[in-house]
Amino acid sequence: MRKILIIQTAFIGDVVLATGILEKLHQRFPEAEIDFLVRKGNESLFSLHPFIKNVLIWIKKEDKYKNLFRLIKTIRSNKYDLVVNLQRYAATGVMTVFSGAKTTIGFDKNPLSFLFSQRIKHHFSGNNGEVLHEIERNHLLIQHITDNIPAKPRLYPSIEDESFVKEYKTRPYICIAPASVWFTKQFPKEKWISLINEIPSVYPIYLLGAPSDKALCEEIIANKTHPSVTSMAGKLSFLQSAALQKGALLNYVNDSAPMHFASSVNAPVAAVYCSTIVGFGYGPLSDKSFVIETLQPLSCRPCGLHGKKACPLGHFDCANKITNEQLLNSIEN
Repeated sequence: MRKILIIQTAFIGDVVLATGILEKLHQRFPEAEIDFLVRKGNESLFSLHPFIKNVLIWIKKEDKYKNLFRLIKTIRSNKYDLVVNLQRYAATGVMTVFSGAKTTIGFDKNPLSFLFSQRIKHHFSGNNGEVLHEIERNHLLIQHITDNIPAKPRLYPSIEDESFVKEYKTRPYICIAPASVWFTKQFPKEKWISLINEIPSVYPIYLLGAPSDKALCEEIIANKTHPSVTSMAGKLSFLQSAALQKGALLNYVNDSAPMHFASSVNAPVAAVYCSTIVGFGYGPLSDKSFVIETLQPLSCRPCGLHGKKACPLGHFDCANKITNEQLLNSIEN
């Protein structure tokens, strides 16, 4: 195997989880050149990545189809031996079919999968009904050319990334990523504030997030009593955030991308699940992981595979019934 392309144009958390495929293919074919195709905005995940030759970028928001056909032309010119498509949508199916690769592999849920060399059934659970993690589902695509053991996702913050956050690591600290794209996946602002005010004051707290999360982080800081809370929202790159998480005593996250960042550097993580559940297969993978969810049985939970813009029943008990005691136990453990 000389040249390989991995396609994952979904959101950033999905791309992080897809790095498990990258790790496994590099183990199996250490001399192969591996390229990774992502949507624009996610390419910085792979800055100075030791196993990636090129990052291909699909610009979806501007001249979507014009850029799609330009990208297909680039893919064909690269003459790949293998294309592995993790996405289940038609556009990536077109990329795969017209790649010119000797072997193309993808999930059967992709509408063009009937034209792939190999189409793999997409499972949400295993043969015995056990939960399959997303990295296990992805691994099914390459199991026949590697082995039965999926690799964990991994990111590689550079020396410069580590150096950038070094000043924040002078004593044990805690990171909190309070935001999520979806309302019902996000632990409420008031609940984060309540938790922060009960975390022992000896631990500095860093709030992580994108530029769009600045307002939320500033509101949290404006209402906290804890003496040392700093907003890092919009100040760190993806890899710098992962580097800061890596050194934390604990990372509090929602069921969202920062959880997968923590997994990618094996950072201790406490994942707060509101409307979603670990049973969907997107749970934390760090050696030290805690899943925190309401202890009260709710007939309405989960209310969907993905988050929603509001609680369908208006009470949001899946979040509001989680206690500070549950959250603080993760620090003690």
